[in-house]
Amino acid sequence: MSVIDDLLALLPEERVAVRDVRIGPFWTVVWTERGAGLASTQRDVHTPHGQSLIRWAGDLMDHSAQELAGLLRSDSPMETGLGMAAVNALLEVDEARLTDRNAAAEIIQRGQGKRVVIVGHFPFIPDVRRAVGHLDVLELEPGPDELPPEAASEVIPQADVVAITGTSLLNKTFDGLIQLCRSDAFVLMLGPTTPLSPVLFDYGVDLIAGTRVTDPQQALISVSQGAIFRQMRGVRLVTMVKG
Repeated sequence: MSVIDDLLALLPEERVAVRDVRIGPFWTVVWTERGAGLASTQRDVHTPHGQSLIRWAGDLMDHSAQELAGLLRSDSPMETGLGMAAVNALLEVDEARLTDRNAAAEIIQRGQGKRVVIVGHFPFIPDVRRAVGHLDVLELEPGPDELPPEAASEVIPQADVVAITGTSLLNKTFDGLIQLCRSDAFVLMLGPTTPLSPVLFDYGVDLIAGTRVTDPQQALISVSQGAIFRQMRGVRLVTMVKG
């Protein structure tokens, strides 16, 4: 079983209705009877003009939250983001395990004098680069001072700290990335897409940094108006630690 299979297996069996869905340029929100979930909006830039990006488009609220969550298995980038948002809305989260620990601060603290790899582009990368022993950044479309995905097999096994973006679950790269991590490395999964589920600990993750939607209506408005994450309202950054 993959991590996606394990996440979907945790969802409630009884049908959960969908109240609203918003797919913005950066974020997707699914609001259900059990709460709301957020995930990154993914898009294949090579999709021909006029080709549908999402099945059931226009009728998404006629489907159960579990049906939307099942789209996480899709090969369509936008459907996978929709699926993860639904998963995040449905997961039962143990609030007692959540803390406000800062993921960037955690990387900096644990990376003092050590090798760090970050998979994905995050705004705190310049701060991390200045503070740790050595930093490699892997990105699908690498910019300056970043490496392409093909470099993962070279740099991740050398890393003492590895931070993996939650969108690796959407593009189906997580399983390969986690297998490259040393058994003694400290591994984080971070970003608003990240599911707040201890099932990730079973795969070798030590700290989960994700997002709780605290005010679905505010989150829906933010997403609909094209907010980037720092402009989002109605959300809270949280962490969960193994142990």
